[in-house]
Amino acid sequence: MNKIKIGIAREGKIPPDNRVPLTPWEVIEAQNIFPAFEIVVQTSGIRCFADTSYSDLNIPVVEKLDDCDIILGIKEFQDKDLIPEKTYLFFSHTIKKQSYNRKLLRSILDNRIKLIEYECLTDKFGKRVIAFGRFAGIVGAYNGLLGYGKKFNLYHIKPAYQCSSYIELKNEYKKMQLPPIKVVLTGHGSVGHGAREVLENMGIKEVTVYDFMTHELKDPVFTQLHSRDYYKRFDDADFDREEFHRSPHFYKSDFIKFARKADIFINGTYWNQGADRYFSIADMLHDDFNINIIADISCDIGGPIPSTLRASTIEAPFYDFDPVESCEKPPFSDDGNISVMAVDNLPNELPREASNSFGRALIEKVFPNMVYGDKDEMIERATITDNGELTPRYNYLHEFVYGRK
Repeated sequence: MNKIKIGIAREGKIPPDNRVPLTPWEVIEAQNIFPAFEIVVQTSGIRCFADTSYSDLNIPVVEKLDDCDIILGIKEFQDKDLIPEKTYLFFSHTIKKQSYNRKLLRSILDNRIKLIEYECLTDKFGKRVIAFGRFAGIVGAYNGLLGYGKKFNLYHIKPAYQCSSYIELKNEYKKMQLPPIKVVLTGHGSVGHGAREVLENMGIKEVTVYDFMTHELKDPVFTQLHSRDYYKRFDDADFDREEFHRSPHFYKSDFIKFARKADIFINGTYWNQGADRYFSIADMLHDDFNINIIADISCDIGGPIPSTLRASTIEAPFYDFDPVESCEKPPFSDDGNISVMAVDNLPNELPREASNSFGRALIEKVFPNMVYGDKDEMIERATITDNGELTPRYNYLHEFVYGRK
């Protein structure tokens, strides 16, 4: 079998991302499992694993990746760093016609690059096989509770990015003394499960939607919602999950009833752009709107949560939203504001564990399809561009790239 040379690229996006597709030990493991692989690492000063962590294991650390067949990254590449006629795997953030990456997608096509999008790597049932979702949920939920403690000066816990590991982060839970607050969580994918993991480990008890809505409880509690819990058909017919995902315009949001009960809202669900917003700014002006903290893990700007005005940063994760003036204010500046956490690269706060989990999925679920045949057409489904053209599945992006947005 011919050798396949793989390069792990230096991340070039600003703000920088220090995650890696493969940890040093996973590079060794991948080469042992797939003898055709020869893996090199581009030198970098920002990775969570230093260059020496790779070179100490005799993994070549190089300046250029021009002789590689496949190049692995995490976030979007800068145009100047693209190497023509290579195969790339990274999160391109283009399949939803994200305007800020239109130029990048055109450069990929101009350079005749084969782009395999991590986000589109799915099994035959359509379930994603590789993602950072669990750690986004873990850090997002943690940040939400951190913000609640700051807002009301109840407790002070260390930011997740200042913790050396997930174990250290868990130790911070012991510093928290929570009043009988109510937390509402959306999402049942990997993000939702990661957030749920944190809430449970913090000792916050899960209750049913009915108990959440009808009982005043003596302990901190949370409820995890399905779409059917907060969307209903305009004609009051029964909720149909497949129809909701296919035709969300038949449904209207009923989330406001939870906003009247919850203190903290953790949003960890994918939002279909055709769906109704969870609530409006007018709703937020009502005296019975009870939410104080919104941890918007999904961070859809202009999406279902009107107070998510922009993505925040790891170092400054919170800003306040003033519903009266409908504008951003400094974080925790007024109890009447809603404090928003909208960091869009949350897994980067626990980069070592997140990278290890991601690399494990690459080795177990993706690489076999690249070496031994594309089982269930996983790679084909995730290939956006090839030989300077959009693939048929993604031809809907043609006008976005070359013509009308």
